[in-house]
Amino acid sequence: MFVVYAHRGASEYAPENTMSSFYLGLKLGANGIETDVRRTKDGVLVLFHDKTLERVVGETGGVGDYTYAELLEMRVRNYKTATEDIIVRFEDFLRYFGFRDINFAIELKEPGTEKEVLELLEKYNMREKTVVTSFKFECIRTFKALCPSYRVGHLAADFDDEAIARMKEIGGEQLCPQAENVTAEKVSAWHEMGYSVRAWGVADVELMKLAYDSGVDGMTVNFPDLLVSYAIAKQ
Repeated sequence: MFVVYAHRGASEYAPENTMSSFYLGLKLGANGIETDVRRTKDGVLVLFHDKTLERVVGETGGVGDYTYAELLEMRVRNYKTATEDIIVRFEDFLRYFGFRDINFAIELKEPGTEKEVLELLEKYNMREKTVVTSFKFECIRTFKALCPSYRVGHLAADFDDEAIARMKEIGGEQLCPQAENVTAEKVSAWHEMGYSVRAWGVADVELMKLAYDSGVDGMTVNFPDLLVSYAIAKQ
């Protein structure tokens, strides 16, 4: 089954990594949600992508410089659509979305959060429908060691023999290359090795189509409606 992951929700149209964005992603037909986990100054796991608040919140510093109560006073904005929402606790996200029959890609942004993320995923019975990912290989290595039955995926621009060997060593299941580096030949080879493949960094519709046509198993997109329509048309 091809998975359309709403990237930080339907982030083309709504404030990224917020409840409104996640709900909109599902409304637009996504059968998966991708999101990012960071820790606040007082130890609360929240959903936020960037190292700093500047781009989407307009404040200085990062999530780790503020308490969760302080972050709640701020607003995440989508400037294209003039919409705003609040920063979401990871547990609240799991409470409202974890019971749904969809797929989840949970990206670890910071080493040291693996155990807490695992505990919350287990609390909400997320094991069978979740892949835990990171650009930081040590995060997925640590997570896999904590609970080998969870699927993990490595995010990278591309994958050479060394990167694939590292994934094999930890028993990783998913390769997540940047969409512009995906080819049908690479995807076929990775499939033969037993990996699923999810593309990221889909900047526009043309790149989306090229990645889909290469045979990837899923894709994270800001505009899930357009990927859903294309996938239906190609069936």
